[in-house]
Amino acid sequence: MSELQQRIAASFGAQGLMQTLGARLVLVAEGEVHIELPFSAQLSQQHGYVHAGAITSVVDSACGYAALTRAAPGQEVVTAEFKINFLRPALGERFLAVGKVESAGKLLAVCRGEVRAFRTGETGYKVVALMQATIANVAPAR
Repeated sequence: MSELQQRIAASFGAQGLMQTLGARLVLVAEGEVHIELPFSAQLSQQHGYVHAGAITSVVDSACGYAALTRAAPGQEVVTAEFKINFLRPALGERFLAVGKVESAGKLLAVCRGEVRAFRTGETGYKVVALMQATIANVAPAR
């Protein structure tokens, strides 16, 4: 595992929310991070779809960690703002949040994210959400 992958994995492992959701870090590359979320009835809303809050949380984290791959050593990141569009109900056995850096500077990174739904018996996936996020580079918390 590279130093970059270790840095992201250590930070991800410290996130209580990702553990609570059952999310798993599956890919770390320069400017791109993938997080998998399995379906769970505990994450559903009243119609049986995965709740928008859970979907938003994993794609926000994917974008944030993608930005962290481009941040200077010793810096951390926080979300400054995001816009999310839900394209269809979040139906599937598993979901993959993909965060990619579109532009990174000293203080801010702009990222694009999407959440893909995978269903048993279907080939490919359906995109259920799109995000654009601004991520701020910050000094580590004390």
